Amino acid sequence: MLHLSSGGRKLLAFSSATLIAMGLLAGLSAGSSAHPSHKAAHWSHGGGGGGAGFTVQSWSKPGDPAGVNLWTLTNGRGMTVTITNYGATVQSIWVPDKWGKARNVALGFPTLADYVSDFTQGATQTPWPLPGGSGDTFFGATIGRYANRIAGAKFTMTCTSCSNNGKTYTLDANNGTNTLHGGYLGWNTVVWTGSASTSGHDVSLTLTHNFPAGEGCLIPPSTTCTGYPAPVTATVTYTLTGGGALRIGYSAANTAPAGGDATVINLTNHTYFNLGGESSGSVFDQLLQINANTYSPVNTNLIPVGFAPVAGTAFDFTHLKPIGQDIRNTLLPDGGGQAFPQLVITHGYDHNWVLNGSGYRLAAVAKDPQDGISMLTYTDQPGVQLYTGNFLVGDLQGTSGHTYRQTDAFTLETQHYPDSPNHIGQAGWPSVVLNAGSTFTSTTSYQFSTAGHGHDHYARR
Repeated sequence: MLHLSSGGRKLLAFSSATLIAMGLLAGLSAGSSAHPSHKAAHWSHGGGGGGAGFTVQSWSKPGDPAGVNLWTLTNGRGMTVTITNYGATVQSIWVPDKWGKARNVALGFPTLADYVSDFTQGATQTPWPLPGGSGDTFFGATIGRYANRIAGAKFTMTCTSCSNNGKTYTLDANNGTNTLHGGYLGWNTVVWTGSASTSGHDVSLTLTHNFPAGEGCLIPPSTTCTGYPAPVTATVTYTLTGGGALRIGYSAANTAPAGGDATVINLTNHTYFNLGGESSGSVFDQLLQINANTYSPVNTNLIPVGFAPVAGTAFDFTHLKPIGQDIRNTLLPDGGGQAFPQLVITHGYDHNWVLNGSGYRLAAVAKDPQDGISMLTYTDQPGVQLYTGNFLVGDLQGTSGHTYRQTDAFTLETQHYPDSPNHIGQAGWPSVVLNAGSTFTSTTSYQFSTAGHGHDHYARR
């Protein structure tokens, strides 16, 4: 049996037969083909004889940031992923459905200019494409130095054997009074250095960048701030496996000298998933299960106010259920203790779930019952943020030319908890402190699978 336990309680305890029937162990058909829209490449490697391969093309046009490329990775077994080194961003994920038709299950933009305009509109104070729109979506991006929100756009460092213990740092207030996803110019707005390689049916893209001390402070639009302490050298490695997984390996090294400044770190990927296809409409009928008995209610500033059990609330995904089943139900208790129901405050789901267990384990299962595409999320992080595209208002045109609206996708952002820098050392809050000379590492995998008519294909993670 596949199971995860916390305090003796088994979760996600499906029998093998049930998993096979749902297609959750099913692999990608070797006979299927994916056809992303970007074909031209300056050079390519591998891909012959059914093996893994990649192509890379320049993606910069006049007026764009220089040196931006788009890599197309294929595992030779029916799955293709496109990734750009602008923001270390996933643009598309092509997966064959149960009929062998390739579907792009990730929301994204067709051009680099779209990503630049979307990701930097806060920094430039220029709403894009129109005032009153969706705001910065972070489609597919690598998020750092600190993913999610930090209350009041500040924190006080608590550390040992460091030079900045007790020092308070102020950051960009780019989300009301909070810092969100690193500030106005987070890790999603820089051009990373990339290189690709193949090994059997696996293909990898490694992206690196050096981030200085003081990032997370842009004046203007901020009036005064310090930014994050300490320089960090970061590496993100995307691996498309022969078994149909997109594995993301993170590494962040605090390169301050020994005994120097500590910093805080929290990294995630912000891909928006729609397992029915990126332009197929609402994900409300898609099924989701999260390996968590507890979640983090928030206040009206979207900052956690503690922890609450999911049992009996709309936040209970301990069993597979449609994403939209309870998303409008504000009559259930939610444990938030706030003047407004949680689903009203966040316009849907935009919360951290406290994952059961520790180490690299199954965090969530998602499935589209129509096309048979399933996704299993594995991580070694303590939490995951489920977000249901609550602020997509129909002003953005995606890779297929269609507009994106509220509920057209969901994210599963594996992470440390929001606002952890303001809870350093407190019980129940895993540490996000990265001391000088230390390296943070983490792995998250999104394992895709499909079930065909009358037969199953088994994936290898």
